[in-house]
Amino acid sequence: MKLVSPGEAAANTNSIPAEAGEELARIGEMAKKYGVTLRTLRFYEDKGLLNPQRDGSTRLYTRRDKARLKLILLGRKVGFSLRDVKQMMDLYDPSGSNTKQLRLALDKSEKQLARLQKQRALIDDAINELSTSMTAVRQMLSERSAQPQASAAG
Repeated sequence: MKLVSPGEAAANTNSIPAEAGEELARIGEMAKKYGVTLRTLRFYEDKGLLNPQRDGSTRLYTRRDKARLKLILLGRKVGFSLRDVKQMMDLYDPSGSNTKQLRLALDKSEKQLARLQKQRALIDDAINELSTSMTAVRQMLSERSAQPQASAAG
């Protein structure tokens, strides 16, 4: 048995087989558990990101699908496109070293981190400018509300 780190286990979702007796989740259960809509799950399936089993028209999600959904949601949370997420997940080779997958994930992560840091700097600038403007407007309002009272007293 090969030992893998938790990160590797999460990334290596393509090889997780549906085991006999495995607890399968219906689409509604998946949506509720992961805070997504039924439409979102169907969309991910249409894009090839998830591949639930079928029992008639019922979608049944395996442990593999659950792990892949977690990765999709994590990728979306940090700003990856679904295309990027799919590229990274699809590179997994259960019998390989997955060096290519790991390099791609690191490369995309470094680029996304740089984008997020740039966005944060722009947001910080906008917050500072807005705060400065609000202070100036408050000062003007304070001065104007004081003027009529002073002239009324004279």
